[in-house]
Amino acid sequence: MDIVFRPEEIEYQKNSVVSVGSFDGLHLAHQQLLRDVVDRAKVRKGRSVVITFEPHPKEVLTGKPVPLLTSIEERQQICEQLGIDVFYRIGFTYEFSRLTSREFYLKYVIQGCGASEVVEGYDHHFGRDREGSVEELLKLGREFEFSVAALKPVYVDEEIVSSTQIRDHLLNGKVERANRLLGRPYAVSGMVIRGDARGRELGYPTANLRLSDRKLVPQDGIYFAQIDFEGSVLFGMVSIGVRPTFFEQGIRTVEVHILDFAGDLYDKVLTVQFLRRLREERKFNGAQELIDQMHLDEENSRRMMAEFRLKISR
Repeated sequence: MDIVFRPEEIEYQKNSVVSVGSFDGLHLAHQQLLRDVVDRAKVRKGRSVVITFEPHPKEVLTGKPVPLLTSIEERQQICEQLGIDVFYRIGFTYEFSRLTSREFYLKYVIQGCGASEVVEGYDHHFGRDREGSVEELLKLGREFEFSVAALKPVYVDEEIVSSTQIRDHLLNGKVERANRLLGRPYAVSGMVIRGDARGRELGYPTANLRLSDRKLVPQDGIYFAQIDFEGSVLFGMVSIGVRPTFFEQGIRTVEVHILDFAGDLYDKVLTVQFLRRLREERKFNGAQELIDQMHLDEENSRRMMAEFRLKISR
């Protein structure tokens, strides 16, 4: 897959099938759309092109950080797995946001990469203040001789698949539901840094993560997770929260206890895939009460670990 950043880096090819969007999450609906782009390009004997933006447009337009479901690197990786030929990542600035829908399509699609077909979701909007819609796209298609396909919404158990829905589920701790809409476990990656070693004192040594990007962190609580470390697939418990048993106003941390693992993880990068939520974070009446609960959390996690390992082996 070719990765390009500027108009002069992409070769014009009229027989391109193009899709434009932020694609944060690259969830089931996005995946279905991009598979369609790839299939249509193969039928036309052309190339498939994804045009996306970095940083997220809302971040530039509001001046506030946007908690992401996928980093730009994750989006690139998934697009490559789906068979996309060209990943065109445009640097999103305020000046860029002032382009009208027509100006954007003329420069970056029609006269830029070229297009014989554009494939978008049913609610696609583009250009200054999101003025462009599928209807505007159809007009441009008639004028510049490219076809337009607007795909229908995708549902899972009568719930529409969208990045907004997935964010809401994660912020409410419903990681299993979020995973259903994503089509894969939600994951964050981070470097292991030194903490206060309190977990070791409790009998559950933890790796404190410094997250490597502005990924959305699920609701505070205790989770069962898969941990990917240097090619190894491990399982463990993840604690997200402020540790209220020990601190009145603690700093929010993400800590990982890996089951059946012994070794030095400092300065290593772990990827945590959230599989199930075990319980909410709460304040205990002392360390021993917390330890007793952690034993129960471990029992539940080991039972789940056996289930997931059985699935993997099939």
